[in-house]
Amino acid sequence: MDARHPYEMIPLFAAGLLLGVWLISSHLLMLAKPALVQGWLKKFPRHDLSGQIILGISLAWFWLLVAPEGMGRLSELRMDLGEFNNIKPILRLLVPAALVMVSISVRDFLAVRALGVLGLMIAAPLLDAAFLKDPSSRLLIPIFAYVLLTSAMFWVGMPYLFRDAVTWIIATPKRWNIACLLGLGYGAATLICAFAFWRNY
Repeated sequence: MDARHPYEMIPLFAAGLLLGVWLISSHLLMLAKPALVQGWLKKFPRHDLSGQIILGISLAWFWLLVAPEGMGRLSELRMDLGEFNNIKPILRLLVPAALVMVSISVRDFLAVRALGVLGLMIAAPLLDAAFLKDPSSRLLIPIFAYVLLTSAMFWVGMPYLFRDAVTWIIATPKRWNIACLLGLGYGAATLICAFAFWRNY
């Protein structure tokens, strides 16, 4: 039986394919429907329902990492926390309690904070997919993951920076288009590398 964590079994090709397709599709939408996307981005930081949904997904994902043994598929993502394994039972209780308390009590930029938590969760499997793989082009994935990690920590701790960044980017069509083209370019580079270099990894 393979003792590796499921994150460690994610193929580099699959991670690159998913990341590339997501970047290309999201930034194409931004280019094609700027008014729609900009309007949504302006409303997002204070959209409580979005925050509650994203936070629920993020904390459910985290709960699976500390899930008890013997729960079948629900235990497949459980992760060894080393010296912190002893606090797993406490975390299993705290996570659902935190979801309820935060959803009820935190009204200040809940959506951005929740997005930050989700970003922290997403970065880990991306990093594992590229870990110790041979092609140097694999660095496209860790670079994206570390930018996501850094941004996510700011979104959790200083969520108003997300609002300020959105305000700055949408202030002029030129900035918006540059942001869209940068995202498209990174997505295209990732997708090309996935098909050209990562198919056997």
